[in-house]
Amino acid sequence: MTRAPRMIQSIERSAAILEIIAQAGGGARLQEIATISGIGKTTAHNILQTLAQLGYVQRRSGDMRYHLGGRVLNLSRIAGDDHALRTRTRPALESIAKNSGAVVFLAVPSGDKVAYLDILNPHDPAMAAALLQTRETLEGSAVGLVFLAFVPGLGRRVLSTRTHALDGDSLNRIEDVRVKGYSLDLETFRPGWNAVAIPWRENGEVRASICVSGPAETLPRHRLIHLSWMMMKQVEKASVQ
Repeated sequence: MTRAPRMIQSIERSAAILEIIAQAGGGARLQEIATISGIGKTTAHNILQTLAQLGYVQRRSGDMRYHLGGRVLNLSRIAGDDHALRTRTRPALESIAKNSGAVVFLAVPSGDKVAYLDILNPHDPAMAAALLQTRETLEGSAVGLVFLAFVPGLGRRVLSTRTHALDGDSLNRIEDVRVKGYSLDLETFRPGWNAVAIPWRENGEVRASICVSGPAETLPRHRLIHLSWMMMKQVEKASVQ
């Protein structure tokens, strides 16, 4: 039996604080950070002071909020390139869209929410444009379940901050995704719509999720499962190429 890794509390708390600042639009007050994180105000202040000294957060003149610092933004630019990810996944997305005839989404985790980078075959272009500009919660959606199941630390973070949103049934669904390799959403996230999502991995790490979605009458459960196998084959083919 594999032992769970020992978590270093100070690092876990620092990561949580940085995520909270990011989710607040890049700036958050000490009281807000302490309340959301559940960390004592004095402890949160001490961690923020350390992060400020290291350049991961900063204060601005006349502003009581803590903002993400240059080191975080630089790391983001170095490690992440949304345009390059869209380019790499496009052939697989197009093939999946052609084979399914449904709407295909490319999503990435953004803090503890979901952001959409690409949408193919949108039935409603206005809705698609709006989704590309917004972030959605992880809980309930097919892509969200993929990230909760496969992105290290993310499920733990959501569990610690939104315990009421993740009940026993949700936890069972997350475990089911880990076992099967795909997630289903049967009219849970959007009434009248079903969806199936699978992970997109690079170097063994889940970087994104690909989702097929459409009206429930055209995408019943058995067809979603069949589509998940097709999607996995297309992703595997793209990875080999």
